Amino acid sequence: MDQKAPFPIFPMHFRGLLLLAGMYTIAWSAFFKWFGPTLVNWLSMGQGSFEGLSASYYGTFGLLVGLVIFVSAFYPVSWIYLIGAGIIGKIMLALWFSFGFLPNIGWNKRSGFHLIFNELIWLVPMILILLRAKAVKKYLIQSEK
Repeated sequence: MDQKAPFPIFPMHFRGLLLLAGMYTIAWSAFFKWFGPTLVNWLSMGQGSFEGLSASYYGTFGLLVGLVIFVSAFYPVSWIYLIGAGIIGKIMLALWFSFGFLPNIGWNKRSGFHLIFNELIWLVPMILILLRAKAVKKYLIQSEK
């Protein structure tokens, strides 16, 4: 008797988390794009030098990453590559902020908040969602055979 593995469910709240991660990334990136010097000054708590910081480019790249994450929520099982691109984008944003901004603005509660809660913490649910989407896709491919 051939027993199939139970169907791996992709819950709707995973889509909601992807939508939320995308909107959150878009919002913070828009602040960097259009209020860059002011936001960087606020993140530095009024200390540090800001010449040569690419807040506008960082914001533009973040807007693209946020849009990719947001769009991936519509068909997460089919568009696994978009979730993966969003994860890679969030890692790149975290590295860019760490090496491009932190040396100038310094480590404090505001810059730490941005790095940890706006960039890094979103990686955990996004990786879990990617793994579940892969499991569902693998099951669907195997059930077709």
